[in-house]
Amino acid sequence: MKNVKSRFMLSFVTMGVAVLLGLLTVTTSYKSIATARADDEAAVRDALMKHAHSFEKNDAAMAAQVWANDESVTVFENGRANLGWADFRDHHLVPEMSEMKNTKYTFADMKIHLAGKTAWATFKYAISADVADSGQTRHVDRGGLGTAVLEERGGQWRIVHWHSSAPRRPASAPSPSPRLQ
Repeated sequence: MKNVKSRFMLSFVTMGVAVLLGLLTVTTSYKSIATARADDEAAVRDALMKHAHSFEKNDAAMAAQVWANDESVTVFENGRANLGWADFRDHHLVPEMSEMKNTKYTFADMKIHLAGKTAWATFKYAISADVADSGQTRHVDRGGLGTAVLEERGGQWRIVHWHSSAPRRPASAPSPSPRLQ
């Protein structure tokens, strides 16, 4: 009887240790997953901030570090589309950067979502700059809403899609119609 009790106690203790080790493993795994998720979220945020910083510095080479440099890039901005990195870089990014001086580019209310090797962020943006316009310099302040889609490629988060829009400008006053006689 004593032998049965000690075997039962040993089995009970062994099972208790196994359960505790299992819980420890699950807890550690959960913390690792949560840490990896937080790291990915921070990396996505850093990529988007680097994009904004490249704009402030008028540095297309810096922007290239966070964009996918291939034909998968799509950019929709204020009713216009750029398809592929070269199209976006050459016909949108570089010309826009070259027109702007003293640029400030900020994000607010950024919300990042992760799904494996894909991430998307929604945000409000504000941009202000001195812009050359017909030989004159004028200051512009603009803002709006945006969505960016990023893919993890080779351990780096790269922007593959960008969609931003600014609020509609107020309609101009209608011109007086001529009187019919």
